[in-house]
Formats: sequence, C-alpha cells, structure tokens
Amino acid sequence: NDLKMEQQEQSWVQQWPRVTKFILSACAATVAEMVTFPLDLTKTRLQIQGEAAIKQHGPGGGPQMAYRGMMGTALGIVREEGPLKLWQGATPAVYRHIVYSGVRMVTYEQFRDVLGRSEDDTFPLWKAAIGGMLAGAVGQFMASPTDLVKVQMQMEGRRRLEGKPPRVHGVYQAVLKIISEGGIRGLWAGWVPNVQRAALVNLGDLTTYDTVKHILLRNTSLQDNSLCHGLASTCSGLVAATMGTPADVIKTRIMNQPRDMNGRGVLYTSSIDCLIQSVKGEGFISLYKGFLPTWMRMAPWSMTFWLSFEQIRKTMGISSF
Repeated sequence: NDLKMEQQEQSWVQQWPRVTKFILSACAATVAEMVTFPLDLTKTRLQIQGEAAIKQHGPGGGPQMAYRGMMGTALGIVREEGPLKLWQGATPAVYRHIVYSGVRMVTYEQFRDVLGRSEDDTFPLWKAAIGGMLAGAVGQFMASPTDLVKVQMQMEGRRRLEGKPPRVHGVYQAVLKIISEGGIRGLWAGWVPNVQRAALVNLGDLTTYDTVKHILLRNTSLQDNSLCHGLASTCSGLVAATMGTPADVIKTRIMNQPRDMNGRGVLYTSSIDCLIQSVKGEGFISLYKGFLPTWMRMAPWSMTFWLSFEQIRKTMGISSF
C-alpha cells in the first residue's frame, strides 16, 4: 500500500509539476509566516510612527502613539493591546504568501529552466538577478490586495488607542470597504512601491540563496543538506532586508495613508512623493525605520522557509531547488 501511494504521488508530481511546486511553496511560506509574524507587525508599527506627512496634515484626532525601538514597540503592543494582537493581520498575511510565494517560486524556476545553465552547470549571477526580480514583481503584483488588507489590519489596534474609529473588522469587511472607496483598482493601492520592494527583496532572497547554495556545493565539501540550506538562507535574509527595507517603508506608508472620496491618497501622491517627504521631513535614516525587526524577521523567515521548502521537496521526491 505504501509503495502504491508513493507511486501515485510521483505520478501526480510528474503530471502537475508547477501546481505541486506552487502548493509546496505555499505550505513552507505559511509555516514561516506564522512563526515570524509578530516581528512583521512590530516592523509595520515602527515604519508608521513619526511620519512627517501626518505631522504636517494633522493626526486626525487623538495623540500619536510613540514607541521606542523594536522591543519597546513589541512590549507596548502586548501591554496596551494584548499578546494576541501580535498576530493581528496574520490571516491576510497567510493568504498573501499562498499567492506571493507560490507564484514567485514557480516563476523563478520556470525562468531558470527556460534560460538554462551554462556549460559548467552554473546559473550566472546576472540571470539569477533578473529571474529573482521578475519573480518577485509578478508574485507581489498578484498578491498586492492581500498585502493592503494586512497592513490596514495591523494598524487597527493602534488606531483604537489613538481614539480613532476602526477602519476594518476582518478580511472580508476590509476588502468590501476598500472596493467601496476606490473600486477594484483600490485593491491595488500602493502596488508600485509594493512591486518595487518585492523585486528588490527577491533580488536579495531568491538570487542570493540560489547563488550562495550552488557556490557552497561547488567549492566546499558541504553536501546538499540542511547545513548548506541554512547557510545560504542566512545570507539571503540579510541581503533581502538590506535591499528591501527602504521600499518597504514607502509601501507601508502609502498603503496606510487615509484616502479621499475618490480613493486618492491624502498624504502622498506617489511613491516618489512619499520618498521625498520622508527624507526631507525625517532624514535618509527614516527609510531604514524598522530595519532591525525586518532583518530579524527575514533571517528566521528565510531559514524556516528554505529549510521547510527543501525538506518538503525531498519528501515529495522533487529535485532540490
């Protein structure tokens, strides 16, 4: 019976290779997302606080909440809103990664298969860079509506403490509210900086992981095992956080800003406008607000994802990434 089930699994994998890889990517991403989500919430709160545009236009009622650093922000959330609020917005985050991670992984592997490796069985860095950016951009564009809902839900606890009325009460109600205010296009509010960020993050994540892993396999005695995967994922998490944090700050601020009756942003007209206002009002360092929790989240997220992904592929009889 076990042999028969294994043969059926192999047949299904061979018949639906892209669907299989999509599902495996989504499963690995879900595990990584739930483990590290409190750091994502902390990062989002840090990126919003102290916005120069809010100071200029007024907070809209109630005092601004001020947290000091990553630990102060996390402890403030636990103390003022409750520990479970560290996972506020986790549902749309998981939905996002089912779409985002599934699409980006399948797109990257398809791109790698189409371009092919060099004669020495290596995948050149420039090809990996283009593939990583393309995969991240496509995956994030598809998942942008879920990211918008996630950011707005993450900020609800803070809005209540500031005395502001709640904007959303759940995923379904948030989607309906966004559509009622800005139409279907409103679901893609902030998609430009979102896609830019994803392209940069995956240039750091996918490209770095793929490149470092195969450099280790070619030039060291390491085997294609968890140690090799762990080292490669550690490098990919650091590079991804460094490259993606500025775009992530811009994306978060654009998505979180209030909107007028036509669905247009009140604080920023575009990602470039948000970038200019942030740097002018708060300095260049504002683009790296939340870097520490971003990196501290990306490092374990990347490691959890890649170790899970590689192990699930091995269990399913699919070749290593």
